[in-house]
Amino acid sequence: MKILNVLYSTALNKCPRCHEGQVFEYNNPYRLGSMFKIHKSCSHCELKYEREPSFFYGAMYASYGLTSGWFITWFFIDLFFLHMDTLSFAVFITLSIIALSPLTIRVSRLLWLNLFNKFDKNFQKKELTSI
Repeated sequence: MKILNVLYSTALNKCPRCHEGQVFEYNNPYRLGSMFKIHKSCSHCELKYEREPSFFYGAMYASYGLTSGWFITWFFIDLFFLHMDTLSFAVFITLSIIALSPLTIRVSRLLWLNLFNKFDKNFQKKELTSI
């Protein structure tokens, strides 16, 4: 069940604690001018996304894992089915990693955020109080 919560939050750009607010300002990862723009906190539960300065530097570990997994998967597909020559394979892998890098950055940051913040189904919505 925890994996499903992480996948839901990561795939839909949702807050890891309440699954209501957006983490990134824009849903399109290929909007390159605003690729790194993250809200300061959740609009619903007010979870502060960046726990400390440079918090998302740790997301590089998740990015490395995702990129390595992509390479290993295509290596075995090539080894057993495609049989491309080395240069063609290197060009394909390089271009695909470059093309997928905005998506990889987004997913790795969302996974890193989910590592430190768990979904709380009993979390109460913030109440609007009258002044």
